[in-house]
This record gives sequence, C-alpha cells and structure tokens, in this order.
Amino acid sequence: MFLLKLFPVRGEKYYNIHRTQRAILYTPDREPAGERMKITIISDNTVYTKGLKSEWGFSALVERENMPTILFDTGADGSVLLYNMKKLHIRPGNISAVFISHTHWDHIGGLESFLNINNDVTLYLPEVYAPKTGIKETVICAEPAEIYTDVFSTGLLENGEQSLIVNTDKGLVVIAGCSHPGVRNILNVSAKFGKVSALIGGLHGFDEFEVIKDLDLVCPTHCTQHKQRIRQIYPEISIEGGAGKVIEI
Repeated sequence: MFLLKLFPVRGEKYYNIHRTQRAILYTPDREPAGERMKITIISDNTVYTKGLKSEWGFSALVERENMPTILFDTGADGSVLLYNMKKLHIRPGNISAVFISHTHWDHIGGLESFLNINNDVTLYLPEVYAPKTGIKETVICAEPAEIYTDVFSTGLLENGEQSLIVNTDKGLVVIAGCSHPGVRNILNVSAKFGKVSALIGGLHGFDEFEVIKDLDLVCPTHCTQHKQRIRQIYPEISIEGGAGKVIEI
C-alpha cells in the first residue's frame, strides 16, 4: 500500500493515503481478478432472513479469496449489529478490517460495540474520526487508492463519503453507504480501476437510472428512495437487499 504516516492518535498507527500516488494507482486496463466474492448484508432497513433485526442503517461483510475479511460500515446500533452477526454465524474476531463509508450515525453507530470485541483491525476512513476504543491502525483514504491487492477506495468524494471497490472474476463490485456524492460520480471514479459490473448499497435519491444500465447487478439497500422504480426498469439485474441477504459474485 502507498501510505504516508501522518500523526499518532492515542499511540495508534495513523496514516493518510499519499496524494501523489493517484496516477500510479489508477489502472483502467486492469483485468478481473479471477476470484469469487461474497457479500452478506448484516444490517439494513429491511429484513431478508427471518429472525434478524432491521434498523435505519447499513452494514455488510465483504469476503473474497486472497483478501482480508472486511466489515463495511457498522449500522446505527451496536446491539443490532452484534445480534445479527451472531444469528448469521459471523465471528467478529475473524474480521481484519473495517471500512467506513462516511461518519453519519447510521453507518458508524455500531463501531464502538464492534471494537470492544475486536480492536485488532485496520480502520479505513474517508476523513479523520477517532473512536473511543483504541485500534491497531487507522487509514484516512483522502484519495482513490488500492488498499489491498485488487481492493480499492474511491477516496474522499463530495459530502464526505468513500465507496469500496473489489475486483472479482466478473469485474468490479462497488459497495456504497448512501451515495451522497452521487451514483454517477461514484461509478466514474470506480471505473478508473476497471470495468464496473455491480453496485450494492444505499443510493439515496438516485434517479439517473440510465447510469446503471450497463451493470450486471444492482442491489439497492438502506436509504434508496426509488427501489421499486429501479426494479421496474431493470428487473433482470436488480435484486432485493435486507439483513441476511447473501450475494455471491
């Protein structure tokens, strides 16, 4: 990783993505990684699997071969996060990294509860935010960058949000928290790392529906205001989200 040590916080390692590495890290001709991926939605506004709890928030477990297991966002309530993780047989101790899309309450609300169980993680943030619980290291993704092999951050975009990008044998999978920077903007930045094939997560008031016409899969979750319309326009590629939903790519 191209990281520059910035300054310590409570004795922890604290880094900032080096701005000068942008041109090096952009790889538009990158081929698919040839590896399978699984996304398990832990927290969402709706429930897909009976017995789980819903909340206004979003969290997902991101797994792929030859990649550390990543917790994407932590929902609004730590008790809901940990309850659903237990029901889904997800062990917090098996998670190596936490990727926070943005620091709104419905995406970081469960962070402290998770860190109280497992703080031996790398925390990826779009902007400076210091949890009360000490952690192994924090990385501020101010610019688009490769954070692991074939795993990227869009870097800090408008309205203080980053999205996670994972390369698979089907192309790039983009996971968004709320899409505050705009879906078009997120996909344009993501496309600099390769061909985007899937978009999963909160899309807020997104209504430029033609932007997603070339994707192979769209899973609108959480705050997406036009879920039904997306399903009507793209019934072949749109799938339902909800806590407990497992997406294999």
